[in-house]
Amino acid sequence: MRILETPRLALRSIAAGDAAFILELLNDPAFLRHIGDRGVRTLDDARAYIDKGPGASYARHGFGLWLVERREDGRPIGMCGLLKRDNLDDVDIGFAYLPAYRGQGYAFEAADAVMAHGRRVLGIDRIVAIVSPDNADSIRLLGKIGLVFERRIDLNGDGRETSLYVPAPVPPAQGSSVLPMR
Repeated sequence: MRILETPRLALRSIAAGDAAFILELLNDPAFLRHIGDRGVRTLDDARAYIDKGPGASYARHGFGLWLVERREDGRPIGMCGLLKRDNLDDVDIGFAYLPAYRGQGYAFEAADAVMAHGRRVLGIDRIVAIVSPDNADSIRLLGKIGLVFERRIDLNGDGRETSLYVPAPVPPAQGSSVLPMR
């Protein structure tokens, strides 16, 4: 099911037919390094990941990671979406792309649209992100979509810290008629 479109991209639910793409993406060296090894080694593993991960999230929350494909040719290039983790209070944005499609603005285009969809359509007031502290590309993207570093957290209780990014504070409007308390 198609969730949203941008000028160059379409985001849709991930389905069992996307198993070969998911297998490739989840075994990309950058995914393994920065996001983690999901133990997906076969097409059957990929189908199980889709069913227990994104599929379960769609059923439980009405959102999850969505497949990102180019509108011009329907080629899957990555995934981007919203996650509700048991060990994190807020909904967070997640994304991953195959190497050939990085550095072309696709990740920003999708992430910006997902943030807007989360707030406007799904009514999620606060969307955060977690990221490996050494993932400079993702950290730059988080800044572009309005998130700032808050603190390091041990999300899984395994001693490995990840960085938590939260919405940037909104400065007061210029010319505001609100006066400071005396």
